[in-house]
Amino acid sequence: MASVTLESVSKSFRTKRDEVRAVCGLNLHVADREFVVLVGPSGCGKTTTLRLIAGLDELDAGTIRIGDRVVNRVEPKDRDVAMVFQSYALYPHMTVHKNLAFGLKMRRVPRADIQQRVAAVAQRLDIEALLDRKPAALSGGEQQRVALGRAIVRTPNVFLLDEPLSNLDARLRLQMRMELKTLHRDLNATIIHVTHDQEEAMTLGNRIVVLKGGTVQQCGPPLDVYDAPANRFVAGFLGTPPMNFVDGKIMHDGTAATFASPLGQLPLPAPPRPEGGFRDGQSVVLGVRPEHVRLMPPATGHAPSATPDALPLAEQPWVGIGVMRVLFVEPLGHSKNVHVVTGSGERLTACATAGTAVRPEDTVTVSIDTAHCHVFEPGENGRRLG
Repeated sequence: MASVTLESVSKSFRTKRDEVRAVCGLNLHVADREFVVLVGPSGCGKTTTLRLIAGLDELDAGTIRIGDRVVNRVEPKDRDVAMVFQSYALYPHMTVHKNLAFGLKMRRVPRADIQQRVAAVAQRLDIEALLDRKPAALSGGEQQRVALGRAIVRTPNVFLLDEPLSNLDARLRLQMRMELKTLHRDLNATIIHVTHDQEEAMTLGNRIVVLKGGTVQQCGPPLDVYDAPANRFVAGFLGTPPMNFVDGKIMHDGTAATFASPLGQLPLPAPPRPEGGFRDGQSVVLGVRPEHVRLMPPATGHAPSATPDALPLAEQPWVGIGVMRVLFVEPLGHSKNVHVVTGSGERLTACATAGTAVRPEDTVTVSIDTAHCHVFEPGENGRRLG
């Protein structure tokens, strides 16, 4: 296998009216045998980045290395990468066996070796019974396995996966995620996987790379990015349901800072670095994930939506922010999303346990875990402070 390095890579596409910048000065290093997931909204440059690595698109500027070799001017067939497309791109007139063997035949691999490698891959992916069928006779999950098999049988240096699970139903997506993790472990492969599905990104990658507008917003282990988003875009993109955001201002008395907003005043933890300090009167955006919002019946003060914690409620950093009205409830089986609103129109979403007895138009007391709040500069890409 091999590493992949992109240095100041840029790519634009010209239309009749203007020029669209798909990738803008992108820098990324994928280590040998690493599983990296590129994630972001549609049009952020994920697929273009993959196509540039594969050589299917020609870059405008920058350098791409596979291992120690610069591949800017190397033909796609000579880069020793295998790409799996969202549409599977199987040859419809060929059987599964011929689809798997086609790339090896083009490389003039001996027939005996082809037979051995196709049989081994078919057994690994449990598609032995499909070898004589054509793609039209296969289900979506079966076609996906064949597309993966066609890549695996070549034993390339790098696997490039372009949203390969997006056409599958929820059950098959879960199954194929587990198979991809197993394949990565068994093959010790270098894999770059593109998806817009944040859950897929969080569960698959050793690292995730969050893209927006052709630039890297943040890169790191999935939980690190989730727990410490670099900016408001990353915070809002990762997480289902998305993070709650509330506009407000900092009130600083010289020793402690509070966040003042229509929700009231919330104490803020001291930033760990002096340069991350808060200024009095500074406009900011407070972010809190739905799992850090609790709902309590006003009469009892009991927190029915809380999952069991190691500390008693009184010793946890939860701060009540007042009574809100339940707008609607989304039951998910194992949990439910509860959307609440204040009298002034501020909305929050809370993740509650499945047994939480709340209905639309109920009133609940809402508390926030201030230890897990984030403070961002204003704006869609406002950086995280502190």
